[in-house]
Amino acid sequence: MIQLSDVSMVNRRQVLRTMAGAAGCALVPRAIVFAGEPWKASREDEAFLDDLERQGCLFFWEQGSPNTGQILDRARNDLTGARDPRRMASIASTGFGLTALCIADHRGYLPHAQIVERGKTTLEWHLNSLPEVHGFFYHFADIETGKRFQGAELSSIDTSLLLCGVLAARAYFKDARIQSLAQQIYERVDWPWMLNGGKTFSMGWQPDTGFLDARWKTYCELMMIYLLAIGSPTHPVAPEYWNNFTRPVIHYKGYDYISGDDPIFTHQYSQAWYDFRGKRDAYADYFTNSVTATRAHKAFCLSYPKWYSEDYWGITASDYAGGYTAWGGPPAQGPLDGTVVPSAAAGSLAFLPAECLSVLRAMRSKWGKQAWGRYGFVDAFHPSANWYDPDVLGIDQGISVLMAENLRAGLVWSTFMRNPECRNAMQLVGFKAEGSAG
Repeated sequence: MIQLSDVSMVNRRQVLRTMAGAAGCALVPRAIVFAGEPWKASREDEAFLDDLERQGCLFFWEQGSPNTGQILDRARNDLTGARDPRRMASIASTGFGLTALCIADHRGYLPHAQIVERGKTTLEWHLNSLPEVHGFFYHFADIETGKRFQGAELSSIDTSLLLCGVLAARAYFKDARIQSLAQQIYERVDWPWMLNGGKTFSMGWQPDTGFLDARWKTYCELMMIYLLAIGSPTHPVAPEYWNNFTRPVIHYKGYDYISGDDPIFTHQYSQAWYDFRGKRDAYADYFTNSVTATRAHKAFCLSYPKWYSEDYWGITASDYAGGYTAWGGPPAQGPLDGTVVPSAAAGSLAFLPAECLSVLRAMRSKWGKQAWGRYGFVDAFHPSANWYDPDVLGIDQGISVLMAENLRAGLVWSTFMRNPECRNAMQLVGFKAEGSAG
């Protein structure tokens, strides 16, 4: 088991190499252009981001099975290196975890040989041992046996989140076995089957009752499903399916942007892997759209001044004192009560770097002892109610880690977009460089 002290030592060596002139993890301020505005990280910003990534990657390492590579859906944030005794793994968490392996290797957080071995184990298990139907996986499974948790659906979106991690690993690791396993997992997926004769994808399938009635038909995190399907070299759907989901526009306090009535994570997940910067299709520049959505979300939070402030804002699907809920806004969704969810801002780091970093650093500074543990921020907390979630969630840690890395170096974007199927799909649905003719 890798101890946090060991990880820190590996990371310090990486930092020292970088500051001596090597490429990789940098604590040196640099200017980057995001949303058309230059942004320059301070040393304090870089140090915070490095903590967020390093400790988030540790979650995916310690809360993953060395035997299967599956990663728990959630775990306590006060552990000391042991795995949480709960057994429910999430394929979405595992998809984020495969990408976190790439980040951990790039940053020197964990030993390279062990990372490669874990990557092989994960892909071997998902190709040959984890139950699947037409290449799609059940949302939740036992972390060691792979047995489906009762009620778990065969999930189109969670399979897509896993596949994004699979393809990130294929592109990052120069290992023939990893590349072969990843390709077989992707090529096995029968995308037309999940359409179930419709014009949009079903959200899933149950072994007893068949396809779910709900469909991916309104703009949200669904872009990855359509692009993965259109880019498939073995079981593709036609590029025209990209036009079949609606793109409603929300108008809020001067902000106009494409969105469903959904939490802010829907503007983050596909863009953690697919690089939409400087590109648009016939409908939108989706990166800029997510920038606007984040600004609108911050304004929405600040419209509740009894709860939120410049140093305390952000709400997305998460735990709360009453359980788990999908909440946020605009428009207002869920039982809003003043709880804050750090992954709301962390998942938008690449969209609004200065503002998201400012609130995250302020929250860690003020509530760090209660709100920050072994794996970084707890999933959610509500200081006025003296409630601090004991858990972290894999998907919320995942979007935070990936977007922090995209902000720092664009690693996930540049790696994932080396997959020819991903580039081809974007071309097929009409993405062009911003300002290009035609």
